[in-house]
Amino acid sequence: MIAYATKIDSDIELPFSLPTDAAIYYKINLSMHLPHKIKTSLRCGMKLYSSHGREVYLYSDGDLFRNEKTQFWCYEVENIVKFYWSSGSSKIYYELEEKQNKELFGFWFLHLFLPLYLSFEGMYDFFHAGAVEIGGKPIFFIAPSMGGKSTMTDYFLQRGHMLISDDKVATYQKDKQFIAVPSIPYHRPYRGFEELGYYTNHFSRKNKPIHAIYELKRAEEDAEVSIKEIKGYQKFDILLPNYLYVFSWIKEERFKYISQMLQSVSVFRVTVPWDMNRLDEVYDAINIHTNNIK
Repeated sequence: MIAYATKIDSDIELPFSLPTDAAIYYKINLSMHLPHKIKTSLRCGMKLYSSHGREVYLYSDGDLFRNEKTQFWCYEVENIVKFYWSSGSSKIYYELEEKQNKELFGFWFLHLFLPLYLSFEGMYDFFHAGAVEIGGKPIFFIAPSMGGKSTMTDYFLQRGHMLISDDKVATYQKDKQFIAVPSIPYHRPYRGFEELGYYTNHFSRKNKPIHAIYELKRAEEDAEVSIKEIKGYQKFDILLPNYLYVFSWIKEERFKYISQMLQSVSVFRVTVPWDMNRLDEVYDAINIHTNNIK
């Protein structure tokens, strides 16, 4: 099975439909056979965040604010699972809490832990965005929480466009291009806890250069639909809040990554009337605009 262009060999079967024919950029192994030395070596930890009604913690055998090669880590989801790994290793171990089902395990592994691990290990840079293809070209939708990203993504999927990601978009740089990586073929136009959402057959299988980024700007119901290009430092101000996992040891490098990305990827602001009956106007405007970008 493949997620985020990463082939996952696992000794636990995940109850989700993941592609087997997508692009592969990395490989990892998921195993329940946790080495005793990793578990017993962890000596410090902290609460990482609260998510989906649960507390998430991070532990290590070293400094929590730097990542050294072979450093041990543990990502704990309250009452669900613990994931262990050694920095620089493609082997991930898991320890399930009692009476936990595979659906919850799979949700936390695919939706939350795996993106963090891939970013933690310097494989990808992630952005909080919805992403689809228009004419085979990846575009991103960014907005504040409840700002319409998932609604817009779902609207495009209903019209046959290919999904890249509904929530977390992996990216990397290659040959001076910034590439979007398909995540998993699930999307959530709603916000239920601990659910991957709806499966879609319209799912991209290839890593492709990012074509454009659209910031969705909420407006009054009777507002005119408009698209305006953002220039200069405002592009950085728009993208930075949507950059995920700014770990202290790579902060400077990540800011450089965003700056370089914005030199080659255009950012546009879309005025979106807050009226579901006018989504077709927004859809048409973005389609026409995207196809006219050179």
